[in-house]
Amino acid sequence: MPSIFSKIISGELPCYKIAETDKFLAFLDITPLAEGHTLVIPKQEVDYFFDLADDDYAAILLFAKKIAAALKKTIPCRKVGITVIGLEVPHAHIHLVPLNQMQDINFSRPKTPISAERLAEIAELVKGNL
Repeated sequence: MPSIFSKIISGELPCYKIAETDKFLAFLDITPLAEGHTLVIPKQEVDYFFDLADDDYAAILLFAKKIAAALKKTIPCRKVGITVIGLEVPHAHIHLVPLNQMQDINFSRPKTPISAERLAEIAELVKGNL
C-alpha cells in the first residue's frame, strides 16, 4: 500500500514543494517543529533509510545539504538540524529543522501551528534561496 509520501510524489496529495529531482523531493512538513521544517524523501518506495542503495544514500544527503543551506538563508536560526527517525511514515525520509536550541528538534513537544498561507510563503522564500 502506498504511503502518504508516495501519494505526494504522484501528485495525488498536495505539498508545499521546495525542490525536486528525478530521484528526490523536498517539501515543508505541515505539522512542523519549527517554521521551515522540511522533509526530504526518495521517490523510490523504501521504508528503511539504510536500505537505500549506496549511490542513492549519498545523493539524498547531498540533495538535503542544498536544501539545508537554502533554509538557513531563509529562516532565522543558528543551524539546520538533520534527523532520520522513520517510524511515523513507512517511507524513508530526512527531517531538516531550523534550530536555535536543542529543544527545537524534540519530536515529543507540541508542533508549531502554521497557516497554509505561511507555508506557501516559506516554500517560495526557500526556493528563492536555492
